[in-house]
Amino acid sequence: MKVLVVGGGGREHALCWKLAQSPRVKEVLCAPGNAGTALVARNVGIAATDVDKLVHLAQHEQVGLVVIGPEEPLCQGLADRLRAAKIAVFGPSAAAARLEGSKLFAKEFLTRHRIPTAGFRRFDRSGVAKAYLEGCTQWPQVIKADGLAAGKGVFVVKSAREACTVVDQLMEERRLGDSGAQICIEEFLVGEEVSVLALVDGESLCVLEPVMDHKQVGDGDSGPNTGGMGVYSPVALFNRRLSWQVEQNVLIPTLHGLRREELDYRGVLFVGLMLTESGPRVLEYNCRFGDPETQAIMRRWKGDLLPYLLATAQKKLSELEAPEWDPRTCVGVVAASEGYPGAYRKGDVISGLDDAARAPEVVVFHAGTKLSPSRSVLTDGGRVLCVTALGDTVDDARSRAYSGFDKIRWDGKFGRRDIGVRHATARTF
Repeated sequence: MKVLVVGGGGREHALCWKLAQSPRVKEVLCAPGNAGTALVARNVGIAATDVDKLVHLAQHEQVGLVVIGPEEPLCQGLADRLRAAKIAVFGPSAAAARLEGSKLFAKEFLTRHRIPTAGFRRFDRSGVAKAYLEGCTQWPQVIKADGLAAGKGVFVVKSAREACTVVDQLMEERRLGDSGAQICIEEFLVGEEVSVLALVDGESLCVLEPVMDHKQVGDGDSGPNTGGMGVYSPVALFNRRLSWQVEQNVLIPTLHGLRREELDYRGVLFVGLMLTESGPRVLEYNCRFGDPETQAIMRRWKGDLLPYLLATAQKKLSELEAPEWDPRTCVGVVAASEGYPGAYRKGDVISGLDDAARAPEVVVFHAGTKLSPSRSVLTDGGRVLCVTALGDTVDDARSRAYSGFDKIRWDGKFGRRDIGVRHATARTF
């Protein structure tokens, strides 16, 4: 069959790369794709948010499955439109995608279904929010923009003055547009952060291997939050006991809550967790595969991905056995453009990609890239590449990933040098 992957980032390149290996896939299409997806799929120049054209494309190409990568088209109702057109789609409905599209909806969903999370307050007026913050006696606090913000809507603030500045930027200056019209202020949780993803078909779920992301831009978890600067999997601290706790206290109650509220959820549920002394707490829901988490998951996934995505779309997930995983460690290091997560330059020529790809067990996934008319690969985003590597140990995987990373060059390239180091110092909960 033909498969259409919607999106143009590193997550979509990893999905295309894995789906193209399936003996059941005749062709992979990617809309709009990037320079990396062009190596394994047919790029189609349609934006991920152009719902009408994407539905027409799926119909015209007689696509057997659509896999929606980014959150924005999900929140716009692309999955609903495709299902109405009788096309199998991996992705939740717009109503269910509010778990990611609205931080406040997600927090209230967690509260309704007694799923452990941080305490919070909602605000739609800046003056009231600032008055609340000025009365706080415990710091830090966490401020979240309600709407979608491409991973840039969460702020950890350490004083009332800093907090009030963030409130003004979000609610008065609208630096994140309408996403900051309402905000959530919640308690700061202490612990280790981990990402757990599960395939959900509305009736059952299949838990995937956990992943540890590195959100902050600088070494030692310094600087502002980003969409993710690196990743590793498996996660040593995520033992069998903790896995059971997450399933029983978070994933299964979430599935029951979705069913109770009649939210059509057929896709991947991404749960950001903080592992605290009192147990796992939900930081956020995402309603799609993460980036760069997907790159590590696809590297470690053994066998054919297509049957699992198709079964999820068709509510037949319970008919499949659990997927098999490569026991080795995967480390992924993001190469970013100077200035990210702030303003950054585009259009720089990238060199060394072939040299990096020849390194042992290295696969380079493209995120913010494009092809020039002369077929050179150019930077076209803040997070440009994710260099992944497999190794028998974390140190082996780190060494290989950074060896590939260092072979790639462009003006202004940077990345963290401590991806995977946290593995050795992580506490057991």
